[in-house]
Amino acid sequence: MTSEQIWEKINPPAGGGVFIIAEIGKNFIQSPEDRPVSEYLRNAKELVDKAVWAGADAIKFQTHTVEDEQLNIPITSPHAKGIDRYTWVTRNEKATPIDEFWKPIKAYCDEKGIIFFSTPFSRLSARKLMEIGTPLWKIGSADILDFVCMDFLRNTSIPIIMSSGMSTLEEVELGLNFLREKNQRVALMHCLSKYPGLPEEANLAVMQLYREKFPNIPIGFSENSTGTEPSMIAVALGATMIEKHLTTRRDLWGADHKTSSTPEEFKAMVDEIRTMENNPQAKEKWLHHPKFKDILGVKEKKLQSDEVILRPIWRKSLMAGRDLPVGTQIKAEDIFAMRPYSLAGGLPSEKYEEVIGKKTTKDLKKYDPITLEVLAE
Repeated sequence: MTSEQIWEKINPPAGGGVFIIAEIGKNFIQSPEDRPVSEYLRNAKELVDKAVWAGADAIKFQTHTVEDEQLNIPITSPHAKGIDRYTWVTRNEKATPIDEFWKPIKAYCDEKGIIFFSTPFSRLSARKLMEIGTPLWKIGSADILDFVCMDFLRNTSIPIIMSSGMSTLEEVELGLNFLREKNQRVALMHCLSKYPGLPEEANLAVMQLYREKFPNIPIGFSENSTGTEPSMIAVALGATMIEKHLTTRRDLWGADHKTSSTPEEFKAMVDEIRTMENNPQAKEKWLHHPKFKDILGVKEKKLQSDEVILRPIWRKSLMAGRDLPVGTQIKAEDIFAMRPYSLAGGLPSEKYEEVIGKKTTKDLKKYDPITLEVLAE
């Protein structure tokens, strides 16, 4: 399926179908010890098969490159206790080499007739996905201000879905405006960055806020709770996209399995969504669900306490992407946007365009922070 055809599914005419994404992420990693790449690929193919069986339109992975994503600074995310981010990202990169993992899994998705795409967590990861031929981009909630990677994505002309957890309304608008300067095919997903979240924390009324604030942009919902009621209600409220984690078993090792649906649960969700598409009266059941008001929440985009904790760990800082001698005029390729912002010391990643063209006032080593003090006109 071409990017144009996929965009039509994401942005359907009134009464069109819902684009349903099975988020695999890194659920092919299922044990604390390293395993052969062949095992990861086998697990990934099994998850593809389950997604196809469940009726998903697309299957999404996550792509990592430690070099320009994560600084070697010990820090652990609350939802993934027991392993620091640098070690985890390094393991993910080693588990998914291009020729032995990404190309075969993309080919397998093509063979099975399901759309493959992935979230690139950095510019170098995006380049990997370009190499294998991705038809669609996804920007994770933590990276909606990673203008280094987003600049690369918006210049490809490939459609983009942007999630919006752990963000303020002003940050969502800033990210959307940056993307849409060069790419009008951008969709937005409401999301709660809590793992797992409770259905009652979904605050689906934010989707209506988005429709009012960002007209003509497709609006969907990315769910991180163990239930499926929020996704059903989101569809009843007009979501054009639904994303839900998928696993074979929730008791497997790894941070995301516990927030994922089983294949049977995912299929039941898909079947109910398709029923609503063909029978508008079926939506009434969800609009009158006993938990409807709690799940709807209020039409206000606000950070929840669990999201506030994640931001210093997941947001990014501008760093030197190579050794930069004094007097170097900085180009896009000279800059990395890297986690964790709270410890990196560089300017926030959304200052990317303000840095390009400036000259260094001192020698910078690769991974030195880029600050106002080391820049001149």
